[in-house]
Amino acid sequence: MGQRVEFPSNGHTCQGYFAAPSGKGPAVVVIQEWWGLVPHIEDLVERFAGEGFVALAPDLFHGKTTKSPDEAGKLLMEMDAERALQDISGAGAYLMQRPECSSKTYGVVGFCMGGALAKYTATKDKKVGAAVSFYGGFKKVDYDWENMSGAILLIAGELDRGVPAKGERELADKLQSLGKKAEVQTYPNADHAFFNDTRPEVYNKEASEDAWRRTLAFFRTNIR
Repeated sequence: MGQRVEFPSNGHTCQGYFAAPSGKGPAVVVIQEWWGLVPHIEDLVERFAGEGFVALAPDLFHGKTTKSPDEAGKLLMEMDAERALQDISGAGAYLMQRPECSSKTYGVVGFCMGGALAKYTATKDKKVGAAVSFYGGFKKVDYDWENMSGAILLIAGELDRGVPAKGERELADKLQSLGKKAEVQTYPNADHAFFNDTRPEVYNKEASEDAWRRTLAFFRTNIR
């Protein structure tokens, strides 16, 4: 169903994995974990297309992938967050120009590193109609929350020590106090990366299936 594509990004080009539904649908950019654009992320792009979305995962590491946490940490440290932002925004612009796209805004969804970049993009690009952040957090960016115009859904596991659920609840409260449309969903028996079904040591099927349903509903409601 999916295919590799190339799209413009801030005067350069970026590659990514693209899939479209049989008809038309709203646009969603899928943002990778620190492992790179691996088969799990490509599968998610295809799953979104199967649910009626036009989806694209930009390759933020530009061809590099890894299964090593040490190497993944190195790739994360080497990544330029502003370049990543341009690649994500470029992916959104590309999707909205596709003939299969029915929306004038796009959604962003990311996981771990990608979850943080979903938050960041939502505060920088007014074309983001909805953002879903799965346990998203790292210390390389400053979020301009007052600039966020779209809706956001924060998803976290209560067992996650790296991106604590408590912090996501506090963030949702802060955003609501700013008049933003923000929701939070946490799962009591879920750890970091609980959505990744290629990692049996942390995958939580029940939480993952519920989070997937909520993500689809959130995007269907808020991407226009």
